[in-house]
Amino acid sequence: MSYNDILLLKGDEIVTLFTHRESEILQTIKLAYQIHAQGNSCLPHSSFLRFPNNEKDRIIALPAYLGGEVDTAGIKWIASFPDNLALGMERASAVLILNSAQTGHPTAIMESSVISAKRTAASAALAAQYLRGEQSLTTVGLIGTGLINFETVRFLLATRSEIKTLLIYDLSRERAEKFKHKCQQLSDSVEIAIVKEPKTIFQTSSVIALATTASKPHIFDISECQPGSVILHTSLRDLAPEIILSADNIVDDIDHVCRAQTSIHLTEQQTGNRDFIRCTLGDILNGIVPPRQDNNKIAIFSPFGLGVLDLALGQLAYKLAHKQNQGTTIESFLPISWLEREENSEK
Repeated sequence: MSYNDILLLKGDEIVTLFTHRESEILQTIKLAYQIHAQGNSCLPHSSFLRFPNNEKDRIIALPAYLGGEVDTAGIKWIASFPDNLALGMERASAVLILNSAQTGHPTAIMESSVISAKRTAASAALAAQYLRGEQSLTTVGLIGTGLINFETVRFLLATRSEIKTLLIYDLSRERAEKFKHKCQQLSDSVEIAIVKEPKTIFQTSSVIALATTASKPHIFDISECQPGSVILHTSLRDLAPEIILSADNIVDDIDHVCRAQTSIHLTEQQTGNRDFIRCTLGDILNGIVPPRQDNNKIAIFSPFGLGVLDLALGQLAYKLAHKQNQGTTIESFLPISWLEREENSEK
């Protein structure tokens, strides 16, 4: 490709590129966290575009730069419209633009809902892997039956072969049934059951994944959770501050997660400090802090979702596309130099 060409990757092409690459994706996400925790990144706060008299819908811009082996800049533009589900459409849609860190030129434009879902799920599975440690994991509970939790199941199964049971809950029985059917395609040896209330999941699951569209806390009691269980709080706004204060809290980035009315942010507003956050996942991965201080305490991983993860997976997709001759090259995307343009002097 020439310096002024750009690679276009569609969503289905990225699905193909990432098929059966769970291990490579997990390693890419781990590396991104490690580089970010070492300070070799630039991560401005996400910008939320909201609409008048509409609390649910939003479009978010996530600009970022990630150094190290990735050495890429870019931005993800992702929309979340929950009511799309009732229309038979996906809740989220997204575009990712990659830029050269040397010239600033755009190098790729790619569909990014696939990348976004996989980076979110891989980060959750990575957290579960380290926070659970050598403790066995046979039962996983899932609250919310959308794409994020489906991908979370995919990556958990890739990292924990001992998983025997999935318990799932959703406000919609129809969505839960569809989710169950999809999960059965991932493994024919795992037992999958739909439960009538979240209480059952808290009582019986060692790892609990929350991926809902909740805009404010709706879970106020986790006292029936098993000692040492791990809650993957992917949707960020499910848990009341009282629960956050009772747990061992691990986040992806402290400054980022303490905003936008997340459960962590609400807890900060209530306490006036951030002392209840023990560490970041990156610090654990870099060996700066131990994964657990108390194996009997419930651990909660609250990932805000970092643009550096999208860049890392976007760069992986870019490299795989070149290697496998996938995608469409848009030649001469950039104009010729203004000094070389012919001017029309006719009036």
